Amino acid sequence: MSTTIEIPTTVADSGDNSWRGHIRATLTLGVPLIGAQLAQLGIHTTDVVILGQLGAQTLAAMVLAGQFLFTVLIFGSGFSIAVMPMVAQAYGRGDATSVRRSLRMGLWVAIVYWVLAQPLFWNAEAILLAFGQKPDVAALAGNYVLIAEFGILPALLYNVFRALVSAIGKASVILSVTIAMLALNSLFAYALVLGHFGLPALGMTGAAIVSVAVQFAGLLFLIAYVESIEQTRKYELFVRFWRPDWKAFFEVVHLGLPIGITVLAEVSLFSVASLLMGQIGTLQLAAHGIALQLASISFMVPLGLSQAATVRVGIAHGRGDLDGLIRASITVMAIATLVAVFCGLLLFFWPTYFGSWFINVDSADAAAVLGFAGPFIVVAGIFQLMDGLQAIASGLLRGLKDARVPMILALISYWPIGFLLAWVLAFPFGMGGIGIWIGFLIGLCAASVLLCGRFYLLVQRHKEMAR
Repeated sequence: MSTTIEIPTTVADSGDNSWRGHIRATLTLGVPLIGAQLAQLGIHTTDVVILGQLGAQTLAAMVLAGQFLFTVLIFGSGFSIAVMPMVAQAYGRGDATSVRRSLRMGLWVAIVYWVLAQPLFWNAEAILLAFGQKPDVAALAGNYVLIAEFGILPALLYNVFRALVSAIGKASVILSVTIAMLALNSLFAYALVLGHFGLPALGMTGAAIVSVAVQFAGLLFLIAYVESIEQTRKYELFVRFWRPDWKAFFEVVHLGLPIGITVLAEVSLFSVASLLMGQIGTLQLAAHGIALQLASISFMVPLGLSQAATVRVGIAHGRGDLDGLIRASITVMAIATLVAVFCGLLLFFWPTYFGSWFINVDSADAAAVLGFAGPFIVVAGIFQLMDGLQAIASGLLRGLKDARVPMILALISYWPIGFLLAWVLAFPFGMGGIGIWIGFLIGLCAASVLLCGRFYLLVQRHKEMAR
């Protein structure tokens, strides 16, 4: 028996179906989510900068450990992402019981996933050795993973609670918590890694301990917030927490698995790009890293907006508001396009300037690296529009709980199209590093066209059903 609640007006869904109302609601929800993504990226960047002070071996181990943990986290995040449209649609219907069950089973799935991932954490060193990494670096990375893996669980649970907070229009809380986590991580990592303020210098071990503590602090703060305000306390998320709802549990799994595969497919594509670039040359790999970092920073904008798109389309779909759904989708797509064009033009016209942010221009290889990086960054500028559109389209489709077909379309775009073209252009056609970037650009073009087309067809289907 579902409990029906009166749906209050929130920044996630202002109740104003005018274009101005949709723009205001999208920006009010999207901007904090964008800020939170940038702050989260800042946490990792801070760790790399601090550990880089300990030498190349420690930095290399941190990069390996970070990629290992990120791969496990990003796949598991598919289940957390799945909770967002489930909560948004239930919230749009005013169904408090379904909101509670979706959140609770999302937490269950996150816990089960973390437990099942334990063999990966325990064997991290052996896995890295199997991929040809140096034994001393793999050992350092493996030891880091054995501690830092305890931060993966609170990170997954945090993302589940984030779904509820976003649905009720309190995304600014997510931004505040993430900024606080960034500040705590920076301060305590500086102290424990390098041995400042009278604390011991624990190196990578200190970084791992701080990472776990910061993730738990963020989770506890968000739980405290959810339990402190009437708008979310009424869902009674922890009342009879041990009681399963297998229908909701398997809906999270059914929706989250293809989302996790889709996200992992894209992330792994760029990891493979680095391996391909490394076969071409060290200078090209360094240049690739610079261009990829710039593209990653810019991508935080469409990534945050895609989460806003999932929430707004999910609420409109739950309410049966087709006109609101269409206007919400057009609004977020238009905003993302404008931002992508702006960021793309910056990278297109000033590639050397932005590339110089990431290298000491007085070093011996700087000119050569920037010479390679320039064309990569130009392509990265064009990249922004295609990557942004496919990210927004994915968010819109998730708002409709459509994940399996988008997974297939994305996999085809990323690998048979993007990767294959990247390899062919780079090696048989002899284009080198620029061929890899052009191949991936074409793959993202295919993904944006196919995913946008999928969303258009679903909307048309909803229109026909409404007649």
